Amino acid sequence: MQKAIVIGAAGGTGAAITEELVNRGIPTIAFGRSSRKLEELKSRLGHPKQLTIALGDAFRQDDLIAAANEVDVFFHCANVPYHEMVNKLIPLGESVMEAADRLGSKVVAIDGIYPYGRRKMERATEEHPKEPNTRKGRIRLDYERMLFDSRWQRAAVMIVRLPDYYGPTANDASYLGSTLEAIAAGKPAFFIGNTRVPREYVYLPDAARMIIELADREAAYGQNWHIPGSGLVSGKEIIRIAQKASGSRRPVLPLGRVGLSLLGIGLPVMKEVVEMLYLTEEPFVLSGEKYERFIGPIPRTDFEEGIAATIRERMERKAKQRQV
Repeated sequence: MQKAIVIGAAGGTGAAITEELVNRGIPTIAFGRSSRKLEELKSRLGHPKQLTIALGDAFRQDDLIAAANEVDVFFHCANVPYHEMVNKLIPLGESVMEAADRLGSKVVAIDGIYPYGRRKMERATEEHPKEPNTRKGRIRLDYERMLFDSRWQRAAVMIVRLPDYYGPTANDASYLGSTLEAIAAGKPAFFIGNTRVPREYVYLPDAARMIIELADREAAYGQNWHIPGSGLVSGKEIIRIAQKASGSRRPVLPLGRVGLSLLGIGLPVMKEVVEMLYLTEEPFVLSGEKYERFIGPIPRTDFEEGIAATIRERMERKAKQRQV
C-alpha cells in the first residue's frame, strides 16, 4: 500500500483506521464533510506529516476523485443513519466504487453482520448463509451485491465485517458508544438490549490492525472477511468495568423494544434499532479461522483493558474541552 484515503475518517472506524495507517507511516488522506472534526482528528494524532485533510461529499464521485490523487486503496468507512439506509446506502457505495473504478484503486468496505440474519452456526464463518430477516439486512445484502458487481472493471473490492464495536474513537453510531460516553461523563446512561446476555464486541484499534493487514495483500480482495472480537462479554460486566474506570456509579438502564419505541417518537434512529434487537437476544459470533489461516494471530485486547482505555480517553477529551 503506497497511499490511502479514508472516507468518513472522523467516524469511529474511520478514525481508528486513520490512526493505524499513520502509525505505520503510510501517506493518508482523511476525507469527510466536517472541517472541525477532521482538524480535531489531526490534532489528536499530533499533526503527523503523512496525514492530509480533504473536504468533500462522499455522495459526489468527483469530490472523491479530486481528493484521491495517486491513492491505491480506498477505506470506505462512511455510513448513513439507520433511518436513511433505504434511500442512501447504495448510492453512497456506488459513488465510492465509481471513483475507485475510474482511478483503478482498491476498495476496503467496512460493514457489519446484518446480511446474515439469524445465527445458523455457533461461530459464523464467511460461508454462513445470507438470509436476512430484517429490512436493513436485506438492504445490506443488496449493498454487498452492488460492491461485487461485474460492472466495476478496474476497482478490486473486499468487505470486512465487524460485530458491535467499542474504543476511544467510537461514537454514538455504535451501540456502546453513547453508553460509555455517558458513564465517562458521570451521567445516567442507557444500554441497548439485555445486560445479562453475553455478546461479541471488537476493540476498534484491534479491528484497524486486522483490516490494514488484509488491505495490504492483493489476494484478500474479491472476498468477505470477518474481524472478530475478544470473545463474549455481558452488558453487566461492561458497565462494571466502565464504572470502575470512571469512578461513577450513576444508573445504567437497559433499553428494550418498548423503551426504544418510545424514544423513537423523537429520535427516528432509535425506532429503527428495534428490528435489530434480535442480535442482542441471540448473539451472533464471528469465526476468525479464515483470517488466522491467511494472516496469523488475531489481536485480542482484554475487555478490562480496552473499556478502561476507552473511558480514560473520553474523560481526558472532556477535560481538554473544558480548558479551551
